Formats: sequence, C-alpha cells, structure tokens
Amino acid sequence: MIQSEYPSVLLIYTGGTIGMIENPETGALEAFNFDQLQDNVPELKRFNYRISSYQFNPPIDSSDMEPALWAKLVKIIKYNYDSFDGFVILHGTDTMAYTASALSFMLENLSKPVILTGSQLPIGMLRTDGKENLITSIEIAAAKHPDGTAVVPEVCIFFENHLLRGNRTTKINAENFNAFRSYNFPSLATAGIHIKYEHDRIHKADPSLPLKPHYLYDTNVIILTLFPGIQENMISNILHTPGLRAVVLKTYGSGNAPQKPWFIELLKDATARGIIIVNISQCSTGTVEMERYETGLHLLDAGVISGYDSTVESVLTKLMFLLGHGKSEKEIRHEMSIPVAGEFTKS
Repeated sequence: MIQSEYPSVLLIYTGGTIGMIENPETGALEAFNFDQLQDNVPELKRFNYRISSYQFNPPIDSSDMEPALWAKLVKIIKYNYDSFDGFVILHGTDTMAYTASALSFMLENLSKPVILTGSQLPIGMLRTDGKENLITSIEIAAAKHPDGTAVVPEVCIFFENHLLRGNRTTKINAENFNAFRSYNFPSLATAGIHIKYEHDRIHKADPSLPLKPHYLYDTNVIILTLFPGIQENMISNILHTPGLRAVVLKTYGSGNAPQKPWFIELLKDATARGIIIVNISQCSTGTVEMERYETGLHLLDAGVISGYDSTVESVLTKLMFLLGHGKSEKEIRHEMSIPVAGEFTKS
C-alpha cells in the first residue's frame, strides 16, 4: 500500500446534475470537465488531502446507468484500491440507490469508504447543494481511526447532512435537497458543526482480507407490483417471460397478497420451474412477515422467500449479482435469506 502523509481520495465522476454548469451563451446545462473542479469548488484547496479525479467520458445520465457501468466502477476502484484511502463517486440521483446497492455486493471484503453523492442543483449554481455534499463526502472518505483503519469501510450515500448505508437507501424526493431516505436503518453519521459517526451501526471490516471484486451479473429479473384488480393473464405473461430467472414481488403491508387460487398456483408453478420469487412490502417502512397472516402463509407455501425489510433496489441488484455468478437455485435462495452486506435486518 502506498503510504502518504496526506489522506488521499479518488473522485470518480460518472455524470449527473452535480457536474453540470450553465453555458453562458445558451443557458443550457452542460457537463463540465472535472479539471475545472477546483475553479467551481475553491474550498477543496483548503483540504490537506491528495485529491485525484477520474471522469466518465462522455458523462452518463443516471437514467442510463446499467450493470456494465457498475462493473466499470468496480474495475476503477480495484485498479486504484491500494493508492487511495477512500473513493467518492459523483452520480446522478435517479439511480444512485441502485448503484450503491450493487456496489455493496460487488466489492466483497471492502475495507475503505466508497461514498456516492450528487446534488439537486448543479455545482456552479449559487444555491447548489453540491458543494456541501462533495466536501463532506471527501472528508468522510478520508476519515481514519488512530490505528489507520477507515472510519466508514462500506458503500454509502451522503446527501443533505446524512450518511446512509447504500443498500438501505431510496430516492424519495425529486424537488427538495433531502432526496434520500433510509427508512429501515438509521443514519451512519450526521454532519453538523462536526461529523458525528454512529460507530455501533457502521460495518466492521477486516483490513487483512484482500478486496474481492465481482463483475458478473444477470439482468433476467423483474419487479411485479400487486394492485387490486390485477389480472391473471398479466401475471401469467410476466411469470412466463422467456429467460426470466427471478421476481421481486411487491406485496401489501407486511407481505400479504391475494388468496385467489389462480394466483397461488401461478406462483407455485413459477417456483417449481426454478424462478426465485422474493417478497418485499410496498410500504416504505416495516418488514415482511409472511407467518403473520394467512394471506402471507399462502405465499410461503408457494415457495416465495422473504425479503424482510430490504429496499427494492437492494433485492433487485442482489438477485442480479447472485444470478450472474452461476449459483444454484438452492444457493441463491439461501443467500437471499441472509444479509451479506447489511442490506436487511433479519427478525
């Protein structure tokens, strides 16, 4: 590992609002080169850090973010892992929670901070939230304990003064600066006059284990949201999609679904064909408890497995990750029932 008297952080700019600047002639927002970062955020010069940057060229709108780009991020982090104390990924807000969730599974044995952040207003604008988010993210990425280990050795999202576990986070607001929420797991840190870390909530890493990067994924998954009046032929068509391997089933309340015989039979048939169905609640807060009501017990009998209090982003990306690694159906069902990166709380 390269030792330096100064903390070192690699900024990875993928795209998104934070890196936009207004063209003075047209008024249109354009992505700016991150060599101009120091001009837009002169406060960075006051850090006694070595800050380097890597820029996606062209920048990616977060609506176009996809698993191949998650793999690219993993490669960048792996390549630079021994040269930096932490990593800050600047990312569009729309799919940030998906990327953060995916990276939490793809960066096995991570012992350094990977902090995703962005902004609701471009960094060149007077009232931008981007400067504060960027500056604090860099500080968190560089933070170490007296023994030299990272304070936050996990994938997180920092936004509007809160550091949240990446795979517990969902975008909830397109208008306000507090764009993200972690409903079922509390903040890992809060930035006020000082950054207050909640050390008991932060993942404990083993720095002696080497980073094990993963690049494989399988996108033959789908999200099926139940609603009153949903039709049999629609669910049947979805569950018979060619190549389908897994379903994220968004049910009511604590994991309840219709008791109609045709619905249960369709689920039983799908699981018998090897399709993995994971039950998560449409409610933002709370957990799936299929044993609680008869409507949930029917799902258990049909072979549906619980997603507990997972976010949809977390379940979807974990399924892609596990399916991509050629694991058996039995192995995937087992790994979906245990938290491998703090992604859910098992009651």
